[in-house]
Amino acid sequence: MSTEQQSALPRVACLVDADGTIAFDLPPGSAEGRQLLLRWRPKKGQPEKTLHVLDLEPADDGHHHAVLGAQPVLTEGRWDVYLLQEPGSQRQRLRPGPRDTRALVDGHLRDRHSPLAVRVPYVTKDGYLAVRAWLRPAHAEVGHINLTDRSMTVGARLHGSSLQEGAVVRLRLRGGSGTERTVEPQAAPDGRSFSFTVGFEELGTGAGEGTGVWDAFVRPAAQAPAIRLARLLDDVADRKEVFVYPKATAGDAVLRPYYTVDNELSVEVTRTAAS
Repeated sequence: MSTEQQSALPRVACLVDADGTIAFDLPPGSAEGRQLLLRWRPKKGQPEKTLHVLDLEPADDGHHHAVLGAQPVLTEGRWDVYLLQEPGSQRQRLRPGPRDTRALVDGHLRDRHSPLAVRVPYVTKDGYLAVRAWLRPAHAEVGHINLTDRSMTVGARLHGSSLQEGAVVRLRLRGGSGTERTVEPQAAPDGRSFSFTVGFEELGTGAGEGTGVWDAFVRPAAQAPAIRLARLLDDVADRKEVFVYPKATAGDAVLRPYYTVDNELSVEVTRTAAS
């Protein structure tokens, strides 16, 4: 689609409440359709599976409104937003208008229950409106990350779970080798907030001679399922290119903590000889 064609598409504003409810608003003259369609974006080559349709209701001021309530929760992934002229008709993409996500900014300060459901409206790389959703049985929200030239200290808080006897933080080397490093978390009195420190030299040598990525998990109790450390509870849909941390050097290894495309915490290891 050309830039001129894209600019002619309707714009939709949205307002997000703390519980995840999203109110969509189309201005007068742009809401000739009767429904909004949210389409869960499948992986490349896979068929379309999940759709969610919302009825558009006219308001006295000429606007049209649709509300995506907190229930049912959305499948984790990215949801593209379309306008339907009538049920079953051809879909029309929508451009983003104002997005009021202020209720999400301090989301990390509120206790969440299981399952954790998060929604963040955002603008796609090609300029359309979409919604990013996460749905997890429990969650470990990353707070501060403090770096020195030798180590990384991470503060986090559990939602939908709490630290019990046998709790450990695991850094797992990606790639199926089974290589792990474990660290004992320092728990706060509430049993939910915790911190841990890991040395860069340990991660550098543990990755072997080549490059690698360590993914961070917390196991809240002995035999409990591991919970991925991530930062989800605010209004940032894609954190990888926004939160950029400095690199550290340990021997011939260069290490960099970063957030993945799913906003999960990992540590990348590269070698100076290969740079």
